[in-house]
Amino acid sequence: MTTLTTFKKPKAILFDLDGTLADSAPDLTEAINNVRTEFNLEKLPYEALRPFASAGAPGLVKAALNITRDHELFSYLRERFLHYYRESIAKGASATQLFDGICDLLALLETNQISWGIVTNKVENLAKPLTAQIGLDKAGCLVAGDTTPYSKPHPAPLLEGAKRLGVHPQECWYVGDDLRDMQAGHAAGTGAAIAAKWGYCIDPENWPSDYVARDPWDLLALIKTTLDE
Repeated sequence: MTTLTTFKKPKAILFDLDGTLADSAPDLTEAINNVRTEFNLEKLPYEALRPFASAGAPGLVKAALNITRDHELFSYLRERFLHYYRESIAKGASATQLFDGICDLLALLETNQISWGIVTNKVENLAKPLTAQIGLDKAGCLVAGDTTPYSKPHPAPLLEGAKRLGVHPQECWYVGDDLRDMQAGHAAGTGAAIAAKWGYCIDPENWPSDYVARDPWDLLALIKTTLDE
């Protein structure tokens, strides 16, 4: 893991969306539980499904229904999940919200002319309305799961994000709460791959990350150590 003294001020920071900037687990778990209801199954506890909120539709379908991509019902279940998610995206009292501290973090970046953007595996027709709804529409770029032919952990989305922000990959950091985020960050050659421990991580200390941030304020403090360069 990189030591604090070796971090260089980034020209840009790219963020994952679900579990990093946004606490979207309430919306996602409710949507997959609605699919269970269709099959006359009891809803699973929120706590049981939350760790899979960053795993996308395949991960949630597997966690809630034990159905994998190779099952004949997978496509149908995925579409039913997405149907319910679209209907309720960022709506209601328990809707998706920014994690505490994210507004402070983004304000620090903007004050110090560090550009920021979003690279997510969520498809654009879901990511775009969500980011607008929760106040992330000021992002310098939004690279979705269907923006390039590949999704994370392939480096292509991060390379596209860096390109759209006008920086070299090594001049930006990538922050995410999933192992594939760290893998994508290193594959793209980003200046740092930082694990967001406040998200839906499981054992981020064992990931190939350069730093594990406990919460957004921890990441904010890390950025501040680079500002005098």
